Amino acid sequence: MRRARAARDDTRETEPICADLRRLSSWRLLDKMTAEDHVYTLGIEEEFAIVDPQTRELRSHIQEILEGGKVLLKEQIKPEMHQSVVELGTEICSSITNAREHVIELRSKLASLAGKAGLRIASAGTHPFSHWRDQLITEGERYKEIVKDMQQLARANLIFGLHVHVGIPNRESAIHVMNQARYFLPHIYALSVNSPFWVGQDTGLKGYRLKVFERFPRTGIPDAFESLSEYEDYCKLLVKTGCVDNAKKIWWDIRLHPFFDTLEVRVCDAQSRVDDTLAMAALIQAVIAKLYKLLRHNTTFRVYRRRLLDENRWRASRYGIEGKLIDFGREAEVETRSLLNELIEFVSTEVDELGSKREMAHIERIMREGTGADRQLAAFQRTNDLKAVVDQIVAETYEGLTIAEADAAAR
Repeated sequence: MRRARAARDDTRETEPICADLRRLSSWRLLDKMTAEDHVYTLGIEEEFAIVDPQTRELRSHIQEILEGGKVLLKEQIKPEMHQSVVELGTEICSSITNAREHVIELRSKLASLAGKAGLRIASAGTHPFSHWRDQLITEGERYKEIVKDMQQLARANLIFGLHVHVGIPNRESAIHVMNQARYFLPHIYALSVNSPFWVGQDTGLKGYRLKVFERFPRTGIPDAFESLSEYEDYCKLLVKTGCVDNAKKIWWDIRLHPFFDTLEVRVCDAQSRVDDTLAMAALIQAVIAKLYKLLRHNTTFRVYRRRLLDENRWRASRYGIEGKLIDFGREAEVETRSLLNELIEFVSTEVDELGSKREMAHIERIMREGTGADRQLAAFQRTNDLKAVVDQIVAETYEGLTIAEADAAAR
């Protein structure tokens, strides 16, 4: 790759994953996380399918689960537009270890609630065969407005994602970190692909979920913003002109959250195993921490245009970790696994600081053994039965849960 060069504002600009950044990777984080400013804190949101254990079809049963969840999960459980989808969100987590505790607890409680109703939960980017036409829309003015606005696009948006928030209190800095983090979104998505099937068909893509979601406006990798004020002006313009009623309807793969002081990475498919979810969250946290640290040392990545990054986004969706991504510094194709190994090396110091070695070891396991999409496809190849694929997703969703009800439900 080309060497680092001086930028006009005397801020050093470096090519992604190059020798200079390997050297920079050895820098220690100068600013330790404190409870006061929430730097690098985590919040994890997971969307789950509600599944009938007999038919393996989706079941529109959210209202019954919500009634029990109001006491057990309080504000951490939310309905989604389809009644067969439920979202869980952790509280603010001080570390990846704290996040693991929250994710296991929330999944276990949700599994218990579903089990009492004779149902199961499943976590993947799409359901392998249930059709969106058969799903009921959740009651409420918000969902009526979305369907009125988006029409069939909304009704067909039967997908499940993983959203990871990383705390950065300085929103001006966060915008610049967001600009640079855009480069890594295809790498992260390649690891997270978990949606090869759609309404009973093998799509040929490892990650079909993004192809469904990008029919919506204001999705995909965002353009870069020169400043926080430019971003805020954009949000205000959308509201003023009636495009959105609030900036939460900007659904990019990464966004500066309009209400929280976080960068929210929204590109990942829902992950079946707890360990997969935590691995993705830890990698995202480490990348954000690295870029924020480099920014404080007046060192930045080159900010690439969206039209280039979209080439890698497509490759990640199509092939997952089995293909190649473009190294724009070298202007060459490189094996995705090779680039991911370089990414892990790049953030190794931050991994040490943030206490996420266990999660990085799991990233390496995914690269050896395959993604969620690879496991789904292998199950179908063994059985030629999409119900068996659902069974595998459910079994993985219940791995590592802590309560007897969840363990019994998975049997």
